Amino acid sequence: MKHQVSRREFMNALGAFAVATATGSPKSYAFAEPLLYPPIDLSYFNQPISDAPAEIRIGYAAITWGDNESQAIEDISSLGFRGIQLRANAIKDFQPGQLRDILEQHRLTMVALSSGNVHIDPAQKAADIALHTSNARFLHDAGGLYLQLVDQEPKSQQITAADYKYLGAVLTEIGKRTADLGIVLGYHNHMNSLGERPEGLARLLDAADPRYVKFELDIAHCVEGGGDPVKAIEQYRDRLLFLHIKDVEDLEPGQGSSKPNQRFVELGRGKVDIPGVFKTLHAIKFRGWAIVELDRVPDNSRTPKDSAMISKKYLEEKLGVTL
Repeated sequence: MKHQVSRREFMNALGAFAVATATGSPKSYAFAEPLLYPPIDLSYFNQPISDAPAEIRIGYAAITWGDNESQAIEDISSLGFRGIQLRANAIKDFQPGQLRDILEQHRLTMVALSSGNVHIDPAQKAADIALHTSNARFLHDAGGLYLQLVDQEPKSQQITAADYKYLGAVLTEIGKRTADLGIVLGYHNHMNSLGERPEGLARLLDAADPRYVKFELDIAHCVEGGGDPVKAIEQYRDRLLFLHIKDVEDLEPGQGSSKPNQRFVELGRGKVDIPGVFKTLHAIKFRGWAIVELDRVPDNSRTPKDSAMISKKYLEEKLGVTL
């Protein structure tokens, strides 16, 4: 029967090794009994591990194709994008294993699933948790990575500090459940949400546990909410999960209004500082996904694939980004 080393024997041997090390002759000491965990050289860990360079992987969102996910998958893959984001309607159109196989055939990573809204109405809490946990399970089984959540600011009530805390807590509860499934939750800043403006976004993210709720930055919605995406990247660099790379332009104000209307457009055709965004991502050594998104084609003479090609050419020719 193998001799078991007692705690006292282990501590005595360890102490003797320490003394021998201090005198410069650690190899001269012969242990009476073999140690369960022999001493090892830990000096390697005295050297800091250098940061890896930035690695930005480019995907494209299927939202431009509406409900035609199959065509979106075909077009996005044919253009050379490496990843895709799908909306929750994919859940009713595909079995998870079927979707996984289709994406593998098209060499696409399912970066994210747009799972929908979380509400600040306590009466909807249980339903929200159940829905998004179920969506996360589909995402996991389909081989995806991240679950996107947004919220909608109610028009019928004044938002209070308690609402930010409540929503942060609900996001955390959902994030714990998605984490159990191996899926990371990302909160998407969005117009007409509690996280629309920089100060609201900060309050909401502060109220959510950073271990379970990461940040998905949409650079166009950030601009429309009065923010600066470059500053947002710097501020939330340690919480940044992935990005929506998106552009927006100002249109003439509508009748009876002095405020310009906005329209999302292909990359490089709006007012967002996209070069500054990529420069900052490289500066912070961001390693992750950037999903190009366009809600709808701004010109009816073009197809969704045409618009995706315009954005691809901008990334490659103006920014030197390789898909």
